[in-house]
Amino acid sequence: MAGELNGRAGACDGLTIGQAASLSGVSVRTLHHWDAIGLVRPGERTPSGYRLYSSVDIARIHRVLIYRELGLPLAHISGLLDAAVLDATTSLREQRAQLLERIERLQGMVDAVDRMVEATTRGILLSAEEQAAIFGGTWDPSWAAGARERWGHTPQWTQYAEHAAARSAEDWQHIAHAVSVLHEDLAAAKRAGVGPGSEEANALAERHRASIAAYFHCTHAMHVCLGRTYVDDPGFTAYYDTMEPGLARWLSEIIDANARSHGVDPLTASWT
Repeated sequence: MAGELNGRAGACDGLTIGQAASLSGVSVRTLHHWDAIGLVRPGERTPSGYRLYSSVDIARIHRVLIYRELGLPLAHISGLLDAAVLDATTSLREQRAQLLERIERLQGMVDAVDRMVEATTRGILLSAEEQAAIFGGTWDPSWAAGARERWGHTPQWTQYAEHAAARSAEDWQHIAHAVSVLHEDLAAAKRAGVGPGSEEANALAERHRASIAAYFHCTHAMHVCLGRTYVDDPGFTAYYDTMEPGLARWLSEIIDANARSHGVDPLTASWT
């Protein structure tokens, strides 16, 4: 549009406001506004007193459109149009610097979106080697794919992906360490005969629920549902029972007892 406008301006002296609007690609209302604020005022008139846009006026509209594409406010554009060449150049250089900063911010946003897309697909943005180094030899990288297959349609998976997209290998290392310590404490409590519903067991259940919150918001009812999978899913059962025989069932029991203490009936607890 800009090239067409520039090329035809010299041949279009004496344009009505409708013709000028059609040529420039802006509305008549816009040209009326620019006239009212002194940004572009048609410099010619018909014998009847109607204003006409000369080739100089059309060229000024062309410059306004360019500056507007740069994101400049109309008040700033007016100053540029009427400024000395040196002042206008300085202002444009400042605007260029601001545009580069904006590009950098937008690129950062694009990168964040890319990580979010990848995290939604992969879960953990670490290589299989990095995952093994952080989570230990018993960790299976395919678990993330299995989790996505099972829960990828849920809001919790979206929350998980949002967290994963923002985490570095160091962040995951801190999380893995905290979980490892929790598992040791759970196994030790099970061996010591800590009973479900006791103060110590409830505290451990809350710590376990908090560890889930590192991935997504976990209510007490949702925690109960997770506890069921530790008993019903052979993979989960084996994962916990390798730490301490019977740990999966005991963990499910202390989760249920803790939920009761918070007013949730494990028998009717649901994910939603």
